[in-house]
Amino acid sequence: MRVPRLLTAALVLLSFVMPLATDMYLPAFPRMTDDLHTDASGVQLTLTSFLVGMGLGQLVLGPLSDRLGRRLPLLTGGAVCVAATVLCAMAPSLGWLVALRFAQGFSGAAGVVIGRAVVSDVAEGRTAARMFGILMTLMGIAPVLAPVAGGAVVGHGGWHGVFWVLAGACLLALVAAVVAVPESLPVEKRHTGGGAATLRAAREVLGDRPYLGYTLAFGFSLAVLFCYVAGASFLFQNVLGFGLGQTSAAFASVGVVSTLASTVITKLVGRFTAGGMLRAGLRLMFPTAVALCLATVAGGLTAPVALVLLGLLFVPICLVTINAVPLALARVPRAAGTGSAVLGALQSALSALAAPLVGLGGQDTALPMFLCMTGFAGLALLALRLTRHATGPAEPAGAPAA
Repeated sequence: MRVPRLLTAALVLLSFVMPLATDMYLPAFPRMTDDLHTDASGVQLTLTSFLVGMGLGQLVLGPLSDRLGRRLPLLTGGAVCVAATVLCAMAPSLGWLVALRFAQGFSGAAGVVIGRAVVSDVAEGRTAARMFGILMTLMGIAPVLAPVAGGAVVGHGGWHGVFWVLAGACLLALVAAVVAVPESLPVEKRHTGGGAATLRAAREVLGDRPYLGYTLAFGFSLAVLFCYVAGASFLFQNVLGFGLGQTSAAFASVGVVSTLASTVITKLVGRFTAGGMLRAGLRLMFPTAVALCLATVAGGLTAPVALVLLGLLFVPICLVTINAVPLALARVPRAAGTGSAVLGALQSALSALAAPLVGLGGQDTALPMFLCMTGFAGLALLALRLTRHATGPAEPAGAPAA
């Protein structure tokens, strides 16, 4: 089964824009504390509100796309997201920015949640696994590469300039959706019956233990990533003493590792089972996070140690996030929009929780960040127990276990 390249490109762009909106302004966090007359937790609240908006948006727009089709909610959400992003660029205060980031996240969730549902509509088996691998690769790369681009923009146009760039990216994604994403859910396959049908679909999704296991593993693993997203700028600049240029270089170095890992893992789809790669990632993630904590407590968190261990941590994160989505959605093919919504909402909720937890210890210590990483990695590993003996179409037949 072949998927048109133009459709793949459009879905890639839709999946990439929201991670950009999450992370591109991170290098401006220390500067924003002064401009908006707040502290680290106040600035991180703009990230939390965005993630909460994304979570709620996915819960609403995913099931809605199972009822109305994919295209109408996708285009409507995209248009609202462009407007919200423009307003973020003109926000006069922290309160306004927090509210507008919520609106941006809620509307922008359409591209993420409906994009995953479209993949489930048009592809299956290895084709779907590879497409999800590409999408998740980009979603994993964006959090570490976006701050590099953001650092360049902040140096010239401040944090307002970042949102103007994001508005352009959102507009480009909207145009791509209009041109290249057709209606992929036939009328006869749509859910009818309003809220009752939505609740039935939700019960079907939540009643599948392996789906919950894969979804929880995905959500907790991305929470580990968002601990890094929320705390890395303060780690690099305030703890390790990097300047803005060195911070961008540090983000880039970790990003290179993430890019290489994601590329290799996507190539391995079909050679190893998705479940085997997922399990390997979960079993590597926890001890790497523990090592970061131990290095900090022992006073040995030098710049090389921090960068090496963070780079190593991204390998298991990529293993988990690339493989968990096709495994989860393969369990609920008759409710792909709802399944995608639950998965994405959990991801956003846990990521939103990660941001303020990392900031509780202030701007001058990395220990809360690494403790949160370790806790979420441990919970992701525990979620693996729910997937025991699970099989599904996302597992390539005959592939060796990882």
